Amino acid sequence: MATTTDLETFLSEATIDEEVFALRPDYRALLIAVDGIEPGPSDALSEALLVRAEGVAAAALAQGPVEELPHIASWREAYRAFGAKPQRTRNSVEALTRRAAEGLPRVNRLTDIYNAISVSHQIPLGGEDLDGYESAPRLTRASGSEDFDTVVGGEISIEHPDRGEVIWGDVRGVTCRRWNWRQGRRTALTDNTRSALFILDALAPLSDEDLTRAGQELVDELSRLGDQITVAQRLLAAGTK
Repeated sequence: MATTTDLETFLSEATIDEEVFALRPDYRALLIAVDGIEPGPSDALSEALLVRAEGVAAAALAQGPVEELPHIASWREAYRAFGAKPQRTRNSVEALTRRAAEGLPRVNRLTDIYNAISVSHQIPLGGEDLDGYESAPRLTRASGSEDFDTVVGGEISIEHPDRGEVIWGDVRGVTCRRWNWRQGRRTALTDNTRSALFILDALAPLSDEDLTRAGQELVDELSRLGDQITVAQRLLAAGTK
């Protein structure tokens, strides 16, 4: 089992390329690593979080279209800046917010928690299985030659990102394409995940305080998923070491 020090060491090696900050100097990533998770199905507490998130989304959408919600609009601008078309490849929080009207997915309590917090706080929030990583995560702009392990039409497939696309990855390849659009198969959370990495993505107008608040709620909820939970956090932003 990983100690807090183990998780802190892993996060200390995470990096964001200057090319990404040149694209969006206001970008911040809050990384949260967790070990000791006891897997389990959706439960009453995760259901309550999802119901709350659906209510938050409904209230927000009553004020205007999803693409005009402030943080979602900012992410759509970021996608356009590296050549993606946000109407075709939606950032993760926009995709979830759109689904909330019909009901958010119920998967397992781990996935339910982070999906609910993503929608409630209007923050793109990715969840990855730490055991699938072969090095610390890094956010870069793609050369176009990196491998992305995914599933297409039910079959395992290796794709490659577009040149200049913003990607999360490790030494083996891409773990998430287009910043926070599609996660890869290798590091995907499963019903058996016991060690996870969460990435909370922020752009203006989302404040550091709002980002911290979302991260703390995530930690609080994850802490009930086992008797020996260990957690480490790290904030990456322009100018930080």
